[in-house]
Amino acid sequence: MTDRPISQAEAEAAVRTLIQWAGDDPAREGLVDTPARVARSYRELFAGYDECPRAYLERTFEEVAGYDELVVLRDIRFVSFCEHHMLPVVGKAHVGYLPTNRVVGISKLARVVKGFGRRLQIQEKMTAEIANAIQEVLEPQGVGVVIEAEHSCMTLRGVEVPGASLTTSCLLGVVRDDPRTREEFLRLARGG
Repeated sequence: MTDRPISQAEAEAAVRTLIQWAGDDPAREGLVDTPARVARSYRELFAGYDECPRAYLERTFEEVAGYDELVVLRDIRFVSFCEHHMLPVVGKAHVGYLPTNRVVGISKLARVVKGFGRRLQIQEKMTAEIANAIQEVLEPQGVGVVIEAEHSCMTLRGVEVPGASLTTSCLLGVVRDDPRTREEFLRLARGG
């Protein structure tokens, strides 16, 4: 992460320049407040730069009554942004892990996805970041992350293929190495 080197006013000036470059008048009534709105929305959309998603995983619960099976949270909706075109990537993440002796609150898994999602990046990187954070902080026997997303940079422009989605996965530990655990995670991630 880098510190924000420019001010709100400079960000608004950049938006005005883009409006002009697109062929419109930034002083037009409908656009006069747009630069401020865009700057505020970007602050919210890229909030992942202001947080450490790994921190969400630090509070765990050890009273698990011997639970030693997969924990899988499916259909975590997210919005991210393609680092090549700054257009939305909208999708679902399925996150699972095989705990050792502690678990994390399920809302924390969703917060990790959201934290990494609210950044400029490629989906492959986001998938690996989520899996590696869970593996490094929780130290489970294994981790699985599957992400399915539609990329506006491909559906709205360029090749223009609406409805196409990209699926990526990152499997670590026994979720990768044990065929039965891998199959169980993938079946649960698919909703089966």
